[in-house]
Amino acid sequence: MPRDLIVLACGDCKRRNYNMDKNKRTHQERVEFVKFCKFCNKRTPHKETK
Repeated sequence: MPRDLIVLACGDCKRRNYNMDKNKRTHQERVEFVKFCKFCNKRTPHKETK
């Protein structure tokens, strides 16, 4: 299956906040999004974790 589940972790507090899926065929590298962190109470960059 080309779509895999990934977990996004906050860049500031390192907590895992979001679960999403991505297409491994089109995005082989790790993704990064700016999303809201409820623990930091602000928008921070979230990176894909293992």
